[in-house]
Amino acid sequence: MISKKNKVVELEHAVIRFAGDSGDGMQLTGSLFSDSTAFAGNDFATFPDYPAEIRAPQGTVAGVSGFQIHFGHTDIHTSGDLADVLIAMNPASLKANMRWITNDAIIIIDSDEFTEKNYAKAGYVKDPLTDNSLAGHLVVQAPLTTLTREAVKDLNLDNKTAQKSKNMFALGLVYYMFNMDYTKSYSFFETKFKSNPLIVEVNKRVLYSGYQFGDTIEAFANTFKVEAAPLEKGKYRNVTGNLATAWGFLAASERSKLNIFLGSYPITPASEILQEISKHKEFKAISFQAEDEIAGIVSTIGASFTGALAVTTTSGPGLSLKSEAIGLAVMTELPIVIVDVQRGGPSTGLPTKSEQSDLMQALYGRNGEAPVIILAASSAADCFYSAFEASKLAIEHMTPVILLTDGSIANGSEVFKIPKIKDLPEICPPIVEANDPSYKPYARDNEKLRRRWALPGTEGLRHRIGGLEKEDITGNVSMDPLNHERMSMLRDEKVQRVANYIPQQEVVGADDSDLLIVSWGGTYGVMLTAIDQLIKEGKSVSLAHFKHIFPLPKNTKDILSRYKKIVVCEINMGQFVNYLRIQFPGFTFLKYNKIQGLPFMVTEIIDKANELLNE
Repeated sequence: MISKKNKVVELEHAVIRFAGDSGDGMQLTGSLFSDSTAFAGNDFATFPDYPAEIRAPQGTVAGVSGFQIHFGHTDIHTSGDLADVLIAMNPASLKANMRWITNDAIIIIDSDEFTEKNYAKAGYVKDPLTDNSLAGHLVVQAPLTTLTREAVKDLNLDNKTAQKSKNMFALGLVYYMFNMDYTKSYSFFETKFKSNPLIVEVNKRVLYSGYQFGDTIEAFANTFKVEAAPLEKGKYRNVTGNLATAWGFLAASERSKLNIFLGSYPITPASEILQEISKHKEFKAISFQAEDEIAGIVSTIGASFTGALAVTTTSGPGLSLKSEAIGLAVMTELPIVIVDVQRGGPSTGLPTKSEQSDLMQALYGRNGEAPVIILAASSAADCFYSAFEASKLAIEHMTPVILLTDGSIANGSEVFKIPKIKDLPEICPPIVEANDPSYKPYARDNEKLRRRWALPGTEGLRHRIGGLEKEDITGNVSMDPLNHERMSMLRDEKVQRVANYIPQQEVVGADDSDLLIVSWGGTYGVMLTAIDQLIKEGKSVSLAHFKHIFPLPKNTKDILSRYKKIVVCEINMGQFVNYLRIQFPGFTFLKYNKIQGLPFMVTEIIDKANELLNE
């Protein structure tokens, strides 16, 4: 659907930000646009930005909801620093997002909402449309609310119901701007609202009207086109990190031939994993919505004891509550996976914003010596592979695993190439055969130091399990202090030996650069984009991005020793850098941190790298 009236400008990439009140449907609008970019074959990454205040008064800056998408013809690793196009549904959304747009960005506003009353709610003293504060921007004033009502006036809807679809009018207008096929969204309406044909008709009409409005007005001298990205042949779809995490566990269930059990208390932003698993009873998935965090994890321990792939999900505050039970899983040596979708803290101090807030808690947040394997997913799509690997490591090493994601990648989305199950690594549970005369509850193999998995009810394998220390080999309750020390050492060594079964740490860039940037988890896309740009500019910079946190890859020390200067970048006050200082005391680690509930910008990393190179 190429515009015939305007010159079409081809772009390598573009960034669009939808913004409005939390009730304006910005997340849905952004998701539908993401789906359409996926259909068009673009690579993309998104960043949903939720209101800073829960149930903030309508029309206030605190209640603004945003959705940013960066899509392109080439590989896209971030949601973009600044938006090229801003859709502002009211004055508050304009005010909240001015610092997140380029100096020459196109701004589309719902002029019906730009009233004196709404200016006051947003904290404006002067009218931003007339005070020259938008100089340099192309401002398209469109009466979206009025035009939405007009599009459905013959359907006998009340005004409130009619104007609910104004987000679809805005979406249609953006589809026109970027020469995208608006009809791809029709199937969503037909599926989502299949029980209410009237709502289907309303959304279709309004979306079409928005597209036609763009074609009718003469506000745009140019429209834009982003060609499809050269993706590998395969089956692709748009996934969020939470969706990919759930699918990773389902895939692990298939490859391990174990039924999956997920026991969780719903908590933002992890609840969607529970919701997704609950949809897949055809894979014999069992989901349990617990009344609290402790019930969630102890049900998971019980499920693991019975031979299930056992998973629990939470966020930082919930991880705190689960700490005692994680210790129980460590000493009973049962495989469970704890997914922690990190968010701003402490506790609910910043409940919906993204931070890498829980690394110290994952590493040390248990009493006594209770080591667990720790992984950190690097992107929305990587959540699939990280969930799969976390399951494999937990099962094959008979120990708990904590998988860290974060709010940005959990709610953000990107193009995901769906793998074939048969191409994924096999997962081999160390389950004991019935009547095995050599079986002892805490007898271990020589390589992994894992005990074997005796499922209850299996003939000839009766054994006790519980919260008191077990005697080595026999599993009998033991109060012997020397046995306690031995078992603690064995459990620690078992986790340390996981380093033999994880990949070597890789580096992007030269082996002897002047500066090594170290990062971990969900900051990967920003770091990679920044490094690529710096290297193109001829800067002596490399990147080591860590996915395996505990244990660290075996070659970590060797990598660190190659570089003159090392800076650790993370979205907290310095949790990973402090961990590295403990592990490698002979090195000097600089740090660069951000704790604004927002991801790094590419320009921030580039500026910091240049600053350190010039010192």
